[in-house]
Amino acid sequence: MDNRSIVVLEKPMPRVPLPDWHGKVWELRQTCDTRRNDAFNLRNESRLLRNETDAKTYWTTYHNNSRLSDRFVEVLKWKNTMEDLVKSIDREINEMRKEKDLTEAEIEFLGLSFTVVNDCLTQRDQRGGADLCTDDGEIEIKYELQMLENLKAMMTQKCMDAWIQVNRLDELKFKIIRDIHDKADALLIDQEAVELDNNGGNISFKPDPARIPSDVVTYECWLDHCKYLKSLGDAEIASSQNLREGMYVPRERARNDLKAQNDATNFALRKRIYETQRIKNELDWQRLNMVKDMEKLHKEINALEKALDNKKNAIKLVETRLENRLFRPGVECCRDEAAVGLEEELHDLRETRANLTAQLDNAKATFNALEDQLVNIDRELHNKNHALSTDLRCLDLRRRLASGERGPPATQTDRNIQLTRLQDEIPPEP
Repeated sequence: MDNRSIVVLEKPMPRVPLPDWHGKVWELRQTCDTRRNDAFNLRNESRLLRNETDAKTYWTTYHNNSRLSDRFVEVLKWKNTMEDLVKSIDREINEMRKEKDLTEAEIEFLGLSFTVVNDCLTQRDQRGGADLCTDDGEIEIKYELQMLENLKAMMTQKCMDAWIQVNRLDELKFKIIRDIHDKADALLIDQEAVELDNNGGNISFKPDPARIPSDVVTYECWLDHCKYLKSLGDAEIASSQNLREGMYVPRERARNDLKAQNDATNFALRKRIYETQRIKNELDWQRLNMVKDMEKLHKEINALEKALDNKKNAIKLVETRLENRLFRPGVECCRDEAAVGLEEELHDLRETRANLTAQLDNAKATFNALEDQLVNIDRELHNKNHALSTDLRCLDLRRRLASGERGPPATQTDRNIQLTRLQDEIPPEP
């Protein structure tokens, strides 16, 4: 029986020698130092990497923010340029439409001119006799008709060109407006990108943000597209301005030419009216004198007929005397002086009667010629009166071409305003 006071129980393991224990302690010390040194180096490397990445990330973000801001400013500048271009195109379209409306108004006025010319030709075609001639008035009216045809064809072509130009400007405006909308959407996207930061709540990971779309274009292509639209807009505006000038100048020249031709035609008609009136007055004077001469000639014919009647009894007397003296008896039937005298008287009376008869026939023929001439004069007077009234009606018809806004100015001030073309610059009266 074991009499020990306590019972010591030991682990059933072999004991470590003291040198091994010291070795274990030294090994643990060395391991801790190594791990602490590695942790120190790792901390320093991590801090250095963190600082470098933070700085790189900061400056990268800063430069990209600057690039986005510059891009925003550039797109905004081009957007403003395109908006100004659209305003210029709108102004040009309005001006072009005004010019087109003015040209169409001129064409409409040409329709009135055609009507007046047609009425004048129709009126003057109603003249009769020798007055139906090709005079200066008819030449000027037909020349005016040819001028109207040329002006109508020219202005119609100008209106067609203006309509085509307006359509081209509208099409270009549509393209530019679509480009402006694209730029506005791009500005919104870039502005949102600039306003994003690391602490925003609307940022997240994306599956493949660096992918390149199939329809993406290069910056050079985008810049060329913007410059192309700008140059195309400027070219179309310049072309439209040239076309407007090409419409304004011929229109004003045509108006001046029509006015000059209208004055020439009116002058020719007034000249013709003056000549016709002069001939009419002369014919009236001729008719008056002819009527007087016919009255005198009629009296002379009556006198000749009376004288011829008076000679009948004288001839009867002479012939009766000669006939009775032929029945004288015997030697008494001689050719004495009385017989010779009676024979001479009979011969003279017969010659006188023949002369009176010839003179009466001549007087009647002259009277008939005067009557025929009077009929001709009356017919000519009728033609002259009709031609005169026709030309006067033509002048009345042509007054419509110089009425309204095409009429002469009422005052000298209005004339000066019209000559200097200050109508649009003078403010309206209150």
